[in-house]
Amino acid sequence: MDGISTRAIGRAAIRDELGNLALRRFLDSGFDPVTFDDLASRAGVSRSTFLRYFGSKEDVVLYVFDPLKEQMASALASRPSSEDDWTALRAAITPAVALLEDDAADGLARLRLVWSTPALSARLHEKQASWRPALVDVLAQRGEDETPVITLRTRAMAALGCVMVAYDGWVESNGAAQLASLTDDAFAALARPRQPRAPAAAL
Repeated sequence: MDGISTRAIGRAAIRDELGNLALRRFLDSGFDPVTFDDLASRAGVSRSTFLRYFGSKEDVVLYVFDPLKEQMASALASRPSSEDDWTALRAAITPAVALLEDDAADGLARLRLVWSTPALSARLHEKQASWRPALVDVLAQRGEDETPVITLRTRAMAALGCVMVAYDGWVESNGAAQLASLTDDAFAALARPRQPRAPAAAL
C-alpha cells in the first residue's frame, strides 16, 4: 500500500513539474501555436512521456482544477445541517477560490490564458458542469424536507456560476481585487432580497 501511495505522489509531482513548465511556454508563445513536441522538448522528455501524463493540451493547463469536484463536495458535506444551503455552498466553493488565490500570480496568469483561449474556456465550463451533480447529491443528503431536485440543481449551478463571475472580475481587475471578496459579492447579489421600487412621483 505504501509503495502505491509513493508512486502516486511521485507521479503527481512529475505532473505538476511538467504542467508548470508547459504553462510558462503557453504564456510566452500562446496556446494554439505550441505543440506537444514543443512542450516535451522544453521539459527534456519524450513526446510519449509527456502524453503519459496529459491526454490533451487543454489538460496541461486545466488539470489543476480536477480535484475541485471532490474537494467542494467534501467541504459541503462538512457544513452543519442547521446552516442554510446558500451559506453552506459559499463555504463549499472555497477550494475553487483558494486554488487560484493561494498563488495569485500563477493563478491569475493561468486564468488569463484560459479566458483568452476559446478551447480552454469551453473546457473549463465543461468541468464546471461536471462538478454540479456531486454538490446536488450532498445538498439532497443535507435536507430534511423534500426539496425538489430542480431547486437543488439550481442552487448548485448558481453557486458555481458565482465562482465563474468572480473569476471574470478578478481577471478584469488584473488581480487588484481579492478573489474571495469578489466571490462574496457574487453570492450576496443572489442572497440579498429584492428591494421594492419607490412609487413614481406624481406629475
